[in-house]
Amino acid sequence: MTSSAARPDATHQLQPQLCALPGTPLAHARAGIDACVHCGFCLQACPTYLALEDENDSPRGRILLMRALVEGELAPTDAAVNKHIDQCLGCRGCETACPSGVPYGHLLEATRATLSGNRHQVARLVLLVFAHRWLLRPALALAKLLRATRLPALLAKLPGNLGFAMAMLAATRSPMRRGSYAPDGAGARGTVAMLEGCVMDGLFAGTNRATARVLAHNGYGMARAPGQGCCGALHAHAGDLDAARKLARANVRAFEASGADAIAVNAAGGGAMMKDYGHLLADDAGYAERAARVSARVRDVSELLAAAGPRPGGPLPVVVTYDAPCHLIHAQRVVTPPLQVLGAIPGLALVPLADADQCCGAAGIYNLVEPDVSARVLAPKVQRIAATGASLVATGNPGCHMQIGAGLRRAGLTARAVHPVDLLDASYAAAGDGGAD
Repeated sequence: MTSSAARPDATHQLQPQLCALPGTPLAHARAGIDACVHCGFCLQACPTYLALEDENDSPRGRILLMRALVEGELAPTDAAVNKHIDQCLGCRGCETACPSGVPYGHLLEATRATLSGNRHQVARLVLLVFAHRWLLRPALALAKLLRATRLPALLAKLPGNLGFAMAMLAATRSPMRRGSYAPDGAGARGTVAMLEGCVMDGLFAGTNRATARVLAHNGYGMARAPGQGCCGALHAHAGDLDAARKLARANVRAFEASGADAIAVNAAGGGAMMKDYGHLLADDAGYAERAARVSARVRDVSELLAAAGPRPGGPLPVVVTYDAPCHLIHAQRVVTPPLQVLGAIPGLALVPLADADQCCGAAGIYNLVEPDVSARVLAPKVQRIAATGASLVATGNPGCHMQIGAGLRRAGLTARAVHPVDLLDASYAAAGDGGAD
């Protein structure tokens, strides 16, 4: 016999679900909304809830807003709804904490795609630039030219958004003296093609070169993937799914043609996006299976290096703390490999960072469109880094690198941000007593 307590649930399941937004990405994501049991485990994992102390700026609060949109209780033009959805960092820390497996990242992207008509004008401009190589390359070239003048470092202390932007650009200068050495790996571990990325290729080209050297030194043969471009992460996170899919298709074609056994990514956000291509293109008959196969070959560079050992290098007597990029620890669930990379460096003292799994507030273009909330999320991160006494903060994502690096500069701290691969590369150069790159 069915208990009386169970009857309302059974009756509810038999009733047709209301949908005020049929055919929208949010309506298609309804199953994910229904998976949330509103237990509250996500609250302490959510940086905007901790910073703003508003239930509407928590994952479960935003899911309630999503449900209200689907069921017609709130309109897509509601200013408060758009505000709370916009203020989400998309860090996906709630997914790690969630016992019900709610796919919050996919829900957020679907919601923003449904609300895309209300997108911030700055966001529209940035997404337009990143979607077209002929716009992006000149923009990044100008940024590099400005960086070379050393003006960004001088202007980093200016108040407001301009000063922070200059500090971010100044933070892209590597604190490491790059060395040269001859990688002696024979490619026995298979071939790897690398996602060059957009910001990585434009502002962190030295890290890309270091990534290729370090992988080769650990037994991987490097393959090229001409025709690749932006991974589409910024567009997907902002809800511009059409542009994200267009960029993803181009990368699927490029990495298929590379013939590589694996695809290495040294930017956590790019890796998370490429690992999600199977989901992004699931409804594309011409690309669904191809995208899933490409996604299955994607590895963060730290995963490949950890699988290889990695090889130890020469001594590097520095004090380092590690901050885990959200899209590495929460989206990709890659936790220990970056620590294994740092652990292969003799002389490096690794000190723990409190709340290293908490977001720094960068979140793609979030620090451009929500600078005030971004700064509130960043502040405790900078304080905790300062408390470690480390001279370097290792983090494997360009957005985190720039955000944390800017925060350190504006706080008057001498610590600098660096990619873990750059540290290992410097260690290998030290072992070979190489000269400048």
